[in-house]
Amino acid sequence: MVDTTSDAGLKAKIRDHYAERAVAAGQAKPCSCGCSPSTEAVPQDEMARGLYAVDETSDLPAEAVLASLGCGNPTALADLKPGEVVLDLGSGGGIDVLLSARRVGAAGKAYGLDMTDEMLALARENQRQAGVDNVEFLKGDIEQIPLPDASVDVIISNCVINLALDKDEVLAEAYRVLRPGGRFAVSDVVFQGDMGLIPDELLRDVEAWSGCIAGALEEQDYLGKLRRAGFEDAAVEVTNVYDSAPENSRCGAPALPAGVRLISGFVRATKPRD
Repeated sequence: MVDTTSDAGLKAKIRDHYAERAVAAGQAKPCSCGCSPSTEAVPQDEMARGLYAVDETSDLPAEAVLASLGCGNPTALADLKPGEVVLDLGSGGGIDVLLSARRVGAAGKAYGLDMTDEMLALARENQRQAGVDNVEFLKGDIEQIPLPDASVDVIISNCVINLALDKDEVLAEAYRVLRPGGRFAVSDVVFQGDMGLIPDELLRDVEAWSGCIAGALEEQDYLGKLRRAGFEDAAVEVTNVYDSAPENSRCGAPALPAGVRLISGFVRATKPRD
């Protein structure tokens, strides 16, 4: 049994959580949002509801859509341009990498980085089925990105940075691999309000971690970490507020005390050109 009281054990449990979802998606078995520990079947169109337009996913492998476990559409946020190099942190089944590759065109490239073997295998198979050449999937941790300094134009991510145990290291690595003027443009889950009101047991709960909840940063803390990493123009744009209403249940929001709310949002920042 994994010891989830340690950082290593918690990370292993998160990896197992997403490995299970990769296997389910590879077998074309719909499962609930990656931000929920539930295993109830959810129709495919419900999985991507509100995140991706039909014309974005219609020619992608079904498994790539089924493995979409995020809380936003960072490829729309990033305003990708032909010829750019994009890196997706925690690329999962590859949907955002494949969409990015389409947007940057043959002169550009899209990297996907993931720590889970099962997700990487699924992503590479989705790439093969999609017939996309300007894509490369890498194995590794987002705290130690296996790419050279100043090698990427844009960093995207979809409900993954909140899973990292050392977010300062993630942001430092993102800054390192971005070229001057490069863009940080991610979808993430963020708390707003007084974090001191949240029970400690929720913040250490393994299911809440793997469900994109316990690891989320408070908004001002997130922005502060981006600035300390060297980024400028850091901002969060709220896209959804999670509560108990059915239309907002995608990320399995917990019962939170008054004065605190959980949101998903677009987190933007830029590496200075100097």
